[in-house]
Amino acid sequence: MAIDLREVRIVTEQGKKAEFYDEREAMSCAEREEYYNKRLQRQVEYAYENTPAVRAKLDRVGVKPSDICTVKDLEKIPITSKDELIELRKANPPWGGLLAVPPEKLSRIFMSPGPIYDPQPLLSDEFYQRVAEPLYAMGFKKGDLVVNTWSYHMVPMGHWVDEALRRIGCVVIPMGVGNTDLQVQVLHDMNVNGWVGAPTFLMNILNRAGELGYDVRRDFSLRIVAAGGEMGAGSLRKIFEEKYGLITSGDAYGAADVGNIAYECSQKSGMHICEGIVVEIVDVETGKQLGSGEVGQVVVTPVDNDTYPLIRFGTGDLSSYAGELCPCGRTSVRLSRILGRVGEAVRTRGMFVHPRQISEVASRFPEISRYQAVVTRPRFRDELTLKLELGDESADKSKLTSTVEEAFQDICRIRIDQIEFVTQGVIPEGAKSIVDERVY
Repeated sequence: MAIDLREVRIVTEQGKKAEFYDEREAMSCAEREEYYNKRLQRQVEYAYENTPAVRAKLDRVGVKPSDICTVKDLEKIPITSKDELIELRKANPPWGGLLAVPPEKLSRIFMSPGPIYDPQPLLSDEFYQRVAEPLYAMGFKKGDLVVNTWSYHMVPMGHWVDEALRRIGCVVIPMGVGNTDLQVQVLHDMNVNGWVGAPTFLMNILNRAGELGYDVRRDFSLRIVAAGGEMGAGSLRKIFEEKYGLITSGDAYGAADVGNIAYECSQKSGMHICEGIVVEIVDVETGKQLGSGEVGQVVVTPVDNDTYPLIRFGTGDLSSYAGELCPCGRTSVRLSRILGRVGEAVRTRGMFVHPRQISEVASRFPEISRYQAVVTRPRFRDELTLKLELGDESADKSKLTSTVEEAFQDICRIRIDQIEFVTQGVIPEGAKSIVDERVY
């Protein structure tokens, strides 16, 4: 007999009643299983009826929607990879047969590497509750004045977080990225008490505030920050807490294709799977589901998105389940930290860089004979160096540097820190096109 875990939520580690954004966060094991099996059945049927790509995939393997009654039954459906999403769009542009609503109903369209065009879920979808849930757990509440520094340009994070914060009841200042001096001014002048964005960017802002003569503890009202999206953020969060007296979030995990997947609560001992999404840990080779503690690929099926209903999307990330209950009172299964990538893509300054993107950049320049991107982290910031080997040493390196940097940012959506021209033979034949040398 399953224990009703809602009894656990009565007392937190501070001896106070826990507060959750969504009552589903405290469902019992039996309630949770029944709820998600029903939602999953409905979502698979909906995707089959409304998205030609999902229907074609199920038909190819002889699976009917009625065959999917439990999370375990998902093993019958092949995993859809990021590469497959790209190929589907190339074969059937622009949506690849995955859009479940008429395009004219969409409010925004984003773009992620590939390129992949991502539709913003309709505002009526429960999707935004899944974005709001982690922010609420991090401490954002109604009436908070929050600066959102996630980009509002072509990528979804800025808009998703904006919508979620407003659903909580926060007032949002849509700053986006860049312009550090203006960021400092707004934080000071508007008595901002909340901030969201990348930890390295916040570190730059706080350092600049000090250079301008501000004492952050004395002169700012900043109280809580959700700083994530980058590997190795823990050391920066420690600085934010100890030096500046800020309340910081733990790790959070998501993807442009599906939105938020999991997040840390105040216990910071594993990431709670968000309500509204089914997460499997599967064997990389077979796609079969694994048990607690076993490392495999994170595969997700949102059950709250009727706009873009992906079924068994393979994130390419490696993780495992954390088995024990969390003292915070939330009863969802938790993920351990992200342990790496199945393929060769590397996350750099909050963006995934894929080998095929670097190949596309190099293909534009016949002067380049070999290339390799190297990611390092000398202090608190990821640095990306692009090593280039030229077939013709007489090429104009200054002009090439400028045009390659422009092409790289256009295709990969991230700036190169340095281009290094190397002599022939330095980059071995068959070498990886992107190498991660970061040490945390």
